[in-house]
Amino acid sequence: MKTRSFADAIEDALAKAMARDANIIILGEDVHTLRRNLFVRFGKERVLPTPISEGAFVGAAVAAAMAGMRPVVEVMMVDFIAVAVDALLNHAAKINVFSGGKWNVPLVVRTACGGGYGDGGQHEQSLWGWLAHIPGLTVVVPSNPADAAGLMLAALEHDSPVIYLEHKLLSDYWLDLLGAGGRKTVQFDVPPHGTRGPVPKTPAKVPIGEAAYLREGNHMTIFSVGVGVHRAIEAAEVLEKQGISAGVIDLRTISPLDRNTVCEAAAATGRILCVDEDYENFGLSGELAAVVLEQGIPVKYARVCTKETIPYARHLEDQVLPNKKRILEAAVQLMQK
Repeated sequence: MKTRSFADAIEDALAKAMARDANIIILGEDVHTLRRNLFVRFGKERVLPTPISEGAFVGAAVAAAMAGMRPVVEVMMVDFIAVAVDALLNHAAKINVFSGGKWNVPLVVRTACGGGYGDGGQHEQSLWGWLAHIPGLTVVVPSNPADAAGLMLAALEHDSPVIYLEHKLLSDYWLDLLGAGGRKTVQFDVPPHGTRGPVPKTPAKVPIGEAAYLREGNHMTIFSVGVGVHRAIEAAEVLEKQGISAGVIDLRTISPLDRNTVCEAAAATGRILCVDEDYENFGLSGELAAVVLEQGIPVKYARVCTKETIPYARHLEDQVLPNKKRILEAAVQLMQK
């Protein structure tokens, strides 16, 4: 095992996969500088900078995937994926079904998500629930360097389009960027165990659609992804001192959802709390409740989500995004139901 940063773990996984498979290419805005180590190693024919036109280069990546390549297309922030949604919604997600399985789109869309640093609702959304709503798209959200590497390796071998979301507060190069440009006075609540951690010297694939138990608990189970996993663990440690035993499960994959683990945990504790930085309405938090209830499992339920457009002002942003305070309040209320 070696200690790696979140971003370096992803880069290591990409380098390993690209050395093994010449069909893997990277394209996106400024990738020749953002991925300069890969650019130097693999050259301009496999690390291709593009114009600022997400609709164009995501569409090109879909065509390249159909032609036998395995593109990793980088959309700088998930908010900007809306510009390219036609290529994903109407083409990448449907080609396999429409062709009767004759065509695949082995495409990875790598993009940054999440807030907590004062950049407003056009740059800090998560949107994994919206993307997972589309049949044919796989959506993964790692919370630590080992899973970041393992999920990237799995995504690169997946024969269907994968949306790979990395939270900006976990990524060291994003934190360097966000701290510049006059933002040095802005405080970030960065989970230390997410930004750096142990990674096997030879990272193993993390199975897509398989959640991970991170903490056992008897009174309730808290589900989350990305930064929310670390907020949940911090809250669980406080709850333990109050006599409340809370387990924490990192879903890791939004779609396909690990329904078996969700139902097993719900049945075991009888209480579930979903911590979801995405929007509350019609999202992951509601899907968790539906999955459990459809199996006839009696459960008490609560959720902590983003309910409205994320404000720009940091003090207002803190009130909207899930945080330890909101999780603790929801957990205590859940125990009283």
